[in-house]
Amino acid sequence: MAAAETALVSSSSLETGPAPAPESTGTGAATAAASPATTAAAAVAAAARTGSEAMVSKAALATKLLSLSGVFAVHKPKGPTSAELLNRLKEKLLAEAGMPSPEWTKRKKQTLKIGHGGTLDSAARGVLVVGIGRGTKMLTGMLSGSKRYVAVGELGKATDTLDSTGKVTEEKPYDKITQEDIEGILQKFTGNIMQKDGQRLSTLMKRGEAVEAKPARPVTVYSLSLQKFQPPFFTLDVECGGGFYIRSLVSDIGKALSSCANVLELTRTKQGPFTLEEHALPEDKWTIDDIAQSLEHCSSLLPAELALKKSKPEESHEHVLSCEYITLNEMKGEDDVIKTC
Repeated sequence: MAAAETALVSSSSLETGPAPAPESTGTGAATAAASPATTAAAAVAAAARTGSEAMVSKAALATKLLSLSGVFAVHKPKGPTSAELLNRLKEKLLAEAGMPSPEWTKRKKQTLKIGHGGTLDSAARGVLVVGIGRGTKMLTGMLSGSKRYVAVGELGKATDTLDSTGKVTEEKPYDKITQEDIEGILQKFTGNIMQKDGQRLSTLMKRGEAVEAKPARPVTVYSLSLQKFQPPFFTLDVECGGGFYIRSLVSDIGKALSSCANVLELTRTKQGPFTLEEHALPEDKWTIDDIAQSLEHCSSLLPAELALKKSKPEESHEHVLSCEYITLNEMKGEDDVIKTC
């Protein structure tokens, strides 16, 4: 319609200030008079064709979106929770596919399944593994794999959530602590160790819920090193197994140094085979085509038992995308929660 209106305005401007009509046959005059109307009709037809092509394009995108299956990674920034980020991703994909759209509400209804495995707190950033389609069934297997973090701790302050988002509960001196002191105790926290705080402490505290002491449980730290020390801040590189608490580690390090500490910044740089620099898609890459390419690339990174066979494309373009909300608490660790929608 917009194209038609533009054409009509253009035709109107051409008719302003007409030149004296030359003597001509009636047929020629009729043809000239009909030109504005013909142009407008052609513009309307062109607009209709464009709209029809757009609908076909959206239908093709919807079909492609429904055919996506596998596991990929996105870059979670600080601020949103993992669930909020997943909703943002879902909304961007549905909007790109033009869904929901009544034009495609006919016979066949399908559900877009999308989920994440390995929750990151709102204050943390880094790799968030996402499953789409049948890939949501692969998320449990991703949880038991190794994860890598860069954590910045602050000496001298303890908080009720063990990180900078909580209230300060204790302050102790740290001026006598040296780099050698920190490096000397890291071995104590490496290997198969016992760790307390089995609940997601920061979440419970923010909700105002009482936190009960839980017995220590076995966890694994594959590697732990001090990257930087600029009092009161120290930076750790940690590679650990599932269910490990970085906040608890930093707090325990503070206690071992006869002081206290909390997590100031936390970045997950790797989960399983997915790294932040190579595989995590930034938000401007959250498109159907970019995710399809990432799924193709990432399929070769997964163990054979987790890899998915390519699914056949859908036969019909006429689908409705809905979203199921399912929460599966598969493990007890703060980073080990699967959420699918």
